[in-house]
Amino acid sequence: MGIRGSDTHTLQFNNLKVPKENRIGEDGFGFKFAMKTLSGGRIGIAAQALGIASGAYELALKYSKERKAFGTEICNHQAIAFKLADMHTEIEAARMLVMKAAWDKDQGNNYDMSSAMAKLYASKVAMEQTVEAVQIHGGNGFVKDYHVERLMRDAKITQIYEGTSEIQKIVISRGVIKG
Repeated sequence: MGIRGSDTHTLQFNNLKVPKENRIGEDGFGFKFAMKTLSGGRIGIAAQALGIASGAYELALKYSKERKAFGTEICNHQAIAFKLADMHTEIEAARMLVMKAAWDKDQGNNYDMSSAMAKLYASKVAMEQTVEAVQIHGGNGFVKDYHVERLMRDAKITQIYEGTSEIQKIVISRGVIKG
């Protein structure tokens, strides 16, 4: 459906024995390591979602300044202008969450919750803003030449991998409750 540039495949290891000397860490280390890797990966997915949303916004803004309807560029119509205002605001809010999560990681702070919040919100913004970009393009939004249809398809995966949006809410809620 999306991310066609990623040549993703399944790896399967059957009856594989790894010698003890090749093991990373002690007993029980694997799960904690995997969870910390997911938290870091979530920052990357949030940044990917932010890039998708930003790209869709830029294309929609450009198109709205070129396309005319009723004697003026469509960006001059309040319905489109308000869409652009909302898109810009939500993308900037997502950017701040992504930057906060990256800052937490760089500072050596616990970034489990901030990375989950960044991924949850940025992926939601990516999906919503790509849909709006297609809407602003009208019928041309479905035409591959305008690129926004691809961004809409690419946005969906950011709500799924490195933990679905529902998993992010579990991580966030546990962090909130724990205090």
